[in-house]
Amino acid sequence: MSEEIVFDCLHAEIVNYCLGNNKEHDLATLEYIGFTTGYRLIERLTRDSSRFKDELETMKFICTDFWTLIYKKQVDNLRTNNHGMYVVQDKAFRFLTRISPGAKQLEHAPKFVAFTCGLVRGALSNLGINSTVTADVQSIPACRFHIEVNRN
Repeated sequence: MSEEIVFDCLHAEIVNYCLGNNKEHDLATLEYIGFTTGYRLIERLTRDSSRFKDELETMKFICTDFWTLIYKKQVDNLRTNNHGMYVVQDKAFRFLTRISPGAKQLEHAPKFVAFTCGLVRGALSNLGINSTVTADVQSIPACRFHIEVNRN
């Protein structure tokens, strides 16, 4: 329990630090911190396991083991179109559960999900999947993460 509080407080301070001093729309720094964190975390988490057989197995690992390590729960839903687009849904996203629902608070939601977008992108990058991760918050505390695999 105490490590959860520490993680929540650390995340709040990172958001405040990155977006303080009139940098309201600079989410790139938050996303980059998430990217480097995810890149390093997944390396430690998977060092004793074998390589994943395909992209879908990798995504399932992210939604179960990786998500559970970070947020102490699995995602609520993973969907794919089988063409490189995945939608991960968390109906009670941890960083949004302490925010009151409302239109004004909805405007501030992107700063609470930018770190996680980077976290997932960094983890996938280390596993050999180049992707773009965006988040969509239509009602607090639910969040959908859209993962588009870049196949170049």
